[in-house]
Amino acid sequence: MANKLPSIRNLQYLIKLYELKNFNRAAEACFVSQSTLSAGIQNLEDQLGGQLIERDHKSFVFTEMGEAMVEMAKQIVQQASELAEIASEAQNPMAGRVKMGCIPTIAPFLFKDFYLKVKQAFPNLQLQLKEDTTENLLKSLDSGELDCLILALPVDTGAFHSKVVGEDKFWMAAHKDYPVGQEANIDYQTLPDQSIFLLQKEHCLTEHAVSACRLVDSRKINPFSASSLHTLITMVECQAGATFVPQMAVSAGLLEASDLKLVKPAQEAASRQIGLVWRQTTRRAVIFNKLAVVLKDLLADIQADVE
Repeated sequence: MANKLPSIRNLQYLIKLYELKNFNRAAEACFVSQSTLSAGIQNLEDQLGGQLIERDHKSFVFTEMGEAMVEMAKQIVQQASELAEIASEAQNPMAGRVKMGCIPTIAPFLFKDFYLKVKQAFPNLQLQLKEDTTENLLKSLDSGELDCLILALPVDTGAFHSKVVGEDKFWMAAHKDYPVGQEANIDYQTLPDQSIFLLQKEHCLTEHAVSACRLVDSRKINPFSASSLHTLITMVECQAGATFVPQMAVSAGLLEASDLKLVKPAQEAASRQIGLVWRQTTRRAVIFNKLAVVLKDLLADIQADVE
């Protein structure tokens, strides 16, 4: 019977193939060749005695059995990824490896200080970082590839547990010649059309900023977008426009040596929430709650620094 048990690795292949819907991309994500991944899926079908995928020479679809196996595989991989940590945590709960995901509008400005504070408080804990979009990180958390996430809220986290740890204020960053003063009470309707630059839509900061600052007139937004905050600042400088930046990026020096001025947005409490997200079924909630405290203190320090 033991020989018929599916391997964790093959289950990971199945999960990744289901997520990416492409053999080449799934193999690349698993750091194996396409033939290795295909052989792993075939091995699973042989062991389970059923068809998981219907294939032809151009495409494939998951069978009903295959989709059911994916859901079970996610649970198995999650539990297996935690199994190696249980013994060491019995001796020291704040030890072992934590695979953490973080979005690109937070990671460059927060993770280094967070890492150093965690290392000082919990020297036996090893943080590993993966930077990606919110959507991709939530998929990685669901599949067991990641243990917890630092995200900007609000966002639909499904059945995951999320803990708000602080606020991150938004500022308008405008070129020195942009027609707006540095005081509050901006009338967005008076601003030039297509003069406000934003990140690409897959970055949740764009939605959060537009919502928090109540920028409702789409005519004011430039159709060209950036993939990072650093590029966004460059675009604003070159076009003598404006954008919205989070407080943690300002504290980290994003605007240093630029021609941009900071303006308080018209909306009094324009901000995004920062939260830590993890699976409800995890056995490591003690660790994540303590990491949340470290993150909360760090965000409070950033708030005090800017004010």
